[in-house]
Amino acid sequence: MDEKINIVIMAGGTGTRFWPYSRNKKPKQFLDILNTGRSLLQMTYDRFLNYVTKNQIWIVSNLIYEEIISEQIPDLPSDHILLEPSKRNTGPCIAYASYKIRKKDPNALLVITPSDHAIFKPESFLEVIQNAVDCVADSKKLLTIGIKPHRPETGYGYIQYSPSNSIAKRVKTFIEKPDIDLAKKFIDTGEFVWNAGIFIWSVAAIIEAFEKHQKELADLFADGQTYYGTDEEASFIEKAYSHCKSISIDYAIMEKADNVFTMLGDFGWSDLGSWNALHELKEKDADNNIIESTALLYNSKSNYIKGKKEKLLIISDLEGYLVADFEDILLICKKDNATKFKSFVNDVKATKGDYFI
Repeated sequence: MDEKINIVIMAGGTGTRFWPYSRNKKPKQFLDILNTGRSLLQMTYDRFLNYVTKNQIWIVSNLIYEEIISEQIPDLPSDHILLEPSKRNTGPCIAYASYKIRKKDPNALLVITPSDHAIFKPESFLEVIQNAVDCVADSKKLLTIGIKPHRPETGYGYIQYSPSNSIAKRVKTFIEKPDIDLAKKFIDTGEFVWNAGIFIWSVAAIIEAFEKHQKELADLFADGQTYYGTDEEASFIEKAYSHCKSISIDYAIMEKADNVFTMLGDFGWSDLGSWNALHELKEKDADNNIIESTALLYNSKSNYIKGKKEKLLIISDLEGYLVADFEDILLICKKDNATKFKSFVNDVKATKGDYFI
């Protein structure tokens, strides 16, 4: 395997849409969401170990998750865990990893991936990744993976591309989560794919893009060249992040650059972005319920019931609901309203403080 390939796993999110299962102290990526015995982060790491060695994998996360990452991924070299002192979205996260890896290898090729997505066809996934790596190896392309849509989906962002016979299609535009009518039109055109948030490029290409489109951010992390890999790295990063604005890689680079391409993939992908998305994936009973608790249901269907085994839940005449019963929180709401969860979290934080978040 090409030693220039570096996998960067972004693991700093808080998984708000899976609250109250996903909490600040242990968010979604560290949970065994799919009941496999492995957390989503561990599954992501395992997947790439079939492609590269552990010395080619990096994890970027918040400082508060250092211990749990070390527990879940004990064989990852400690200097491959990049710790952010504050949450600044994916722009600074990717900039930090890119500049640090460039110091080690100026010819590095980067695969940037979320830590909390599901891939149900891992062999097909790695074939797409290899094709993408080959595509960017000798070019300045900024490549993102687009998922062929199977339905009009309002929970994903979309990428519109210019149809061509090339394996890498030039991107026309990025579009935020649409309403259902617009999503249907996207599907009908055949020019739109779901944005998986997976990026492939050379370290030289992405740093050139930062220098062109985010000069302030580029200058911040370029100043760390003498500190990366030393005892002074943490104090430098703390200072750098205090000057960083919070910005996603899409807004920072992808929507501004003119060398952005997408490669289409179909490898059983889900961003596991909501309780409703998880309901679609998991095995259900005859009434389309998922029951992960001790429960008796009457005249109830299409629900997601999650609770403690030692507590009996009796539910009647409920359809399309989430019932999430945890030690200190009971949440009952329509499971298909993913946007509500951020409101719940914000309201709880404002009125009850951080204890329940």
